[in-house]
Amino acid sequence: MVTALIALLSGVPDLVRRRTDLEAELLALRHQVLVLQRQQGRRRVQLRPADRVYWVVLSRLWPRWREALLLVKPETVIAWQRRGFRWYWCWKSQRRPSGRPAVPGAVVELIRSMHTANPTWGAPRIHGELLKLGFELAQSTVSKYLPRRSRHPPSQGWRTFLRNHLAEMIAIDFAVVPTVTGQLLYVFVVLSLVRRRVLHLNVTAHPTAAWTAQQVVEALPWTTTAGYVVRDRDGIYGEGFRRRVEALGLEHVVIAACSPWQNAYAERFIGSLRRECLDHVIALDEHQLLRVLRRYVAYYNQTRTHLALGKDPPEPRPVQAADAGEIVAVPEVGGLHHRYERRLAA
Repeated sequence: MVTALIALLSGVPDLVRRRTDLEAELLALRHQVLVLQRQQGRRRVQLRPADRVYWVVLSRLWPRWREALLLVKPETVIAWQRRGFRWYWCWKSQRRPSGRPAVPGAVVELIRSMHTANPTWGAPRIHGELLKLGFELAQSTVSKYLPRRSRHPPSQGWRTFLRNHLAEMIAIDFAVVPTVTGQLLYVFVVLSLVRRRVLHLNVTAHPTAAWTAQQVVEALPWTTTAGYVVRDRDGIYGEGFRRRVEALGLEHVVIAACSPWQNAYAERFIGSLRRECLDHVIALDEHQLLRVLRRYVAYYNQTRTHLALGKDPPEPRPVQAADAGEIVAVPEVGGLHHRYERRLAA
């Protein structure tokens, strides 16, 4: 009697789940019928912004939404979600009238001409002269437009430094991924520059300096040969991050302001990650995005070839002798890709 009762109660969630799928499918089909009735003889289906929002929300709540979608392709719904995210952040980050008024060009030329005619004058003296002439501006503004003098001898160029220390350098960077609900997830990447191999990757919604430093520690083994870490000037790389990374024996190489090309390897990997993976999926949460990214990293390290590496992946495979045998395809990364091996004849 107890066994039969347990079996009966265990089937209740299945009945409820099937009823939920049926109701969701009816809502999807009825909405598409209303859109077709609104067409009124037009050759092309007219979709309103409310229709796009409806399908974006339905794709988040109902896993089988692709089966009931007939008017457009599923990729179109994904594009709607990303377009709405771009519109939202463009509206939120639009420029607002604030800050100091711009300095006229004639005043800037006057500051530079006064410094050229009087090389021993600094910003305080030039600022005092401008005040006597009736120009109301701050001393920091005068310092901003004075020509800079280099106190250090010229050092080696960036390309020379990168070529000399490529084997002992790693690069770190963040990629921002929006979820279906508009939340931002931050993907932290640690990349080895010698073979462009991804050493470590993790996802979080709330990055901190301590969390970022811990990811660098987890990416490097105890017997690491890395001596430099290339990073940008984000505020997350604070004093606590610098102290912990320097304890690993790494020296910080900070790229120049507004020069992302100096971290080209990490930027190029993030670009490939977006084109080949993130532009084709909708992120739900941290765990789902991390599962997808780990599969992509396995494909990137073991299968994806690079022209700069002699068309070899970051993790090189041994060269096999060209003797007699059968060449077979071995599936990789969930069966989406294959690599080929030579099986010796018996």
